[in-house]
Amino acid sequence: MDRDAILLTPGPLTTTLRTKLAMLRDWGSWDADFNRLTADLRARLLAIVHGAESHVVVPLQGSGTFSVEAAVATVVPRDGHILVLDNGAYCKRLARLSTLMGRRTTIVPHAEDAAVSPAELDARLAADASITHVGLIHCETGTGVLNPLAAVADVCARHGRGLIVDAMSSFAALAIDAREVRFDALIAASGKCLEGVPGMGFVFIRKAVLADCEGRSQSLAMDLHDQHAYMEKTGQWRFTPPTHVVAALLEALRQFDEEGGRPARLARYTDNCRTLIDGMTALGLRPFLEPALQAPIIVTFHAPAHPRYDFRTFYEAAKRRGFILYPGKLTQVETFRVGCIGAIGRNEMRQAVAAVREAMEEMGIGRSE
Repeated sequence: MDRDAILLTPGPLTTTLRTKLAMLRDWGSWDADFNRLTADLRARLLAIVHGAESHVVVPLQGSGTFSVEAAVATVVPRDGHILVLDNGAYCKRLARLSTLMGRRTTIVPHAEDAAVSPAELDARLAADASITHVGLIHCETGTGVLNPLAAVADVCARHGRGLIVDAMSSFAALAIDAREVRFDALIAASGKCLEGVPGMGFVFIRKAVLADCEGRSQSLAMDLHDQHAYMEKTGQWRFTPPTHVVAALLEALRQFDEEGGRPARLARYTDNCRTLIDGMTALGLRPFLEPALQAPIIVTFHAPAHPRYDFRTFYEAAKRRGFILYPGKLTQVETFRVGCIGAIGRNEMRQAVAAVREAMEEMGIGRSE
């Protein structure tokens, strides 16, 4: 094979050669040139959500989950109460980390094949004045379901409660406009729809709540208020930054703009998703979600109903053909997942479908029934 395997996962993703080459230079973490990279990066991120007037953006070392944890610890008071709308694995992770940090946490469960309910949230907030914040996963990556961000934000605003949004798998592809959607914090990361490499998250924090965040975090390294204050004062990161990740993400953002920004990225991912579902359906593989709930980010498929099917064998057969799939996250139904994001297009999705077909044939399971 004359290329790296295509990553059909929700991150890390397949990246362009330009993005990879951006990591070949070493940067001094306090150097003025690197500080300019960080400043440029932050400005570009704010522009994507039209948030320059209403929000600040605070980058943080580590995976996206680091930034989710940092956001909750920074934005939710230690005596606060966060309600988490739960319809999947990453919702449960948000609830778990909130609980581990000592924040009172209420979980509102929903079916994994359904979006969360703004009406139920409305009733919960009306009934419990102690709830200070709501936690929402915009695109629940465990299944690929799209949750109604705008409707949830409207409910929170009407009740005067803070909203924390995990937009890890949606930011830079699905529409998020800070001028229209009110949120206290929104979290994303470098290695998702921006098509950078993993290693850095970032949190948009509403300016109106930023001052109150001082001293809330119980962590030194993950205190976003202090990280922001230090960056504003010095232009530098408080602690050793992921210099190569920053450089790669800035280059990825240049390509993002060249492509046509968020609408163009969404159009490509939507085409990828359609190509994937059409091809897999022709093989007899059924998507887990109804079309109205499916975000064009990652698709969960029911596993082939055949006694010879085994995910690990299936995975290795697809890998030999140049494609990395993703295991399912559901506990009641056997599934696998295929990502639609990254520096890939229709041709790669068609090739992925062909690889799946050949993998099934190799396993002797043929067309799934």
